[in-house]
Amino acid sequence: MEVKLHDIGEGMTEAEITCFLVKPGDFVQADDPLLEVQTDKMTAEIPSPMAGIIQEFKVKPGQTVPVGTTLVLLNNIDGAVDRNSQKKSSKTAIIEKVPHVINDKNTPSKRILASPYTRKIAREKGINIEKVEGTGPSGRITDEDIFKFISALQDTAIAPEINSAVTPTKTSYEKNTIPFRGRRKQIAKKMVRSMYTIPHCTHFEEVDVTNILQFCSELKKHNQNISMTAFFLKALSICLKEYPIFNAVLDEENEEIQLLDEHHIGIAVDMEEGLMVPVVKNVEKKSIRAIHSEMKQLTEKTLENKLALKDISDGTFTISNVGPLGGSFGATPIIQHPEVALVSFHKTKKMPVVTEDDQIIIRSIMNLSMSFDHRVADGATAVRFTNRFAALIQDPKMLLLEMV
Repeated sequence: MEVKLHDIGEGMTEAEITCFLVKPGDFVQADDPLLEVQTDKMTAEIPSPMAGIIQEFKVKPGQTVPVGTTLVLLNNIDGAVDRNSQKKSSKTAIIEKVPHVINDKNTPSKRILASPYTRKIAREKGINIEKVEGTGPSGRITDEDIFKFISALQDTAIAPEINSAVTPTKTSYEKNTIPFRGRRKQIAKKMVRSMYTIPHCTHFEEVDVTNILQFCSELKKHNQNISMTAFFLKALSICLKEYPIFNAVLDEENEEIQLLDEHHIGIAVDMEEGLMVPVVKNVEKKSIRAIHSEMKQLTEKTLENKLALKDISDGTFTISNVGPLGGSFGATPIIQHPEVALVSFHKTKKMPVVTEDDQIIIRSIMNLSMSFDHRVADGATAVRFTNRFAALIQDPKMLLLEMV
């Protein structure tokens, strides 16, 4: 039987083969994972559709293949049983056909925990990842573990075991390359589509976050550790109710703008393989505490490459918080097609501010940039939107009044 790559969701057209989870000759049950693939949005396992024995893999790790490609050849149970042995049960016959699965002491008792990017490093360096000891959570192998393993090989004069085929070709200069495929390639395609399709316009604003920072500090004293981003999401949801044009989809074919009632806000998370955008659903219906809890869970799943399709789909608006990275004054963030807008939060720094009575005080000021689809909305509406957001954040009491 041929096991093929199917559409995992959201109209994917291709995926990168990251690693095999079984080997030829292994006996598998129905729904056992056979191999791991990486799409532009998530890492997924391809399960076995039936019980049987792995005959052959038709693809290789690192290869990018389109939907419909045959991945594995699988022999079903009937083909695995020795029909001439009538004294043995079918189960016994299968075990005899694959004795190494049951008796091979070298077979790992559990799957190797490592991200696709870490596995890729190991492959490119010619390292058998099964020999590497993981120091991450639950024994997960990290990038640092791979490099430490290579260093140990070199120190003990076993470096020739490293695959020399990946050594860069000597030319008039040294050059290093990284693969342009998998998630990075898919991100590139989406960014080109967004920039080609959407006429971007970016509005910049300064927001006084002094009071909200103080409010978060006061909450910590009561053992309520709520991130400032959770307040941002709730404030944005209030703004989206008042300015629904930014929570919309442009349907050019039917010549209409669809205003969406539900606020599914995506949060860009930085990863080595590229940005992932898990989505907090129905922000308009949730408390700030619930938003914070869901954000935390989604971020953890993202960093562990455990996001499911439901975690990254149906976004209607997106934020990017680069402030903790020391982001500068601003940027022109690219909108996630087919959304209409995206807000990016940048560096917060203390600055002298002149009050209405001409007094100079020190306040914490955060830079904000908002990109929007100029086909759908105008600059004046964006200014009103960010002004409303700034007012809610600058005075948390006003934010609390809106949470009904």
